[in-house]
Amino acid sequence: MSFNRIEQKKKRHMRLRRRISGTAERPRMSICVTNKHMYVQFIDDAAGSTLASASTLKGIKANLEGAKSLGAAAAEAAKAKGISLVVVDRGGNPYTGRIAAIVESAVENGLKISVKPAAETSAQEAE
Repeated sequence: MSFNRIEQKKKRHMRLRRRISGTAERPRMSICVTNKHMYVQFIDDAAGSTLASASTLKGIKANLEGAKSLGAAAAEAAKAKGISLVVVDRGGNPYTGRIAAIVESAVENGLKISVKPAAETSAQEAE
């Protein structure tokens, strides 16, 4: 069974979304990267609403430098809404290049990335 790249990306994203969900205290930082633009949204999946967003639509180029400035702008937008802890949704893309630049820049500008606590992981491995 052969899938094209778009279908493969959708499958990877759905695999990620099974594990990742945003709440009001810890929203999902959804990153979308296209050839022309990049978008970051902070989403509360429990309420089904977007809390804050940032994009390159206003003159920022969609390259690595633009990704760094977008990460900083996204962190500022999140802080303005009182968001400090997020979980990253890379959208089925690998964590390299522009995706990594956005996340690392957001972390440098004050956002914290939520990770699974070690107690939960060790308890799941024991089962």
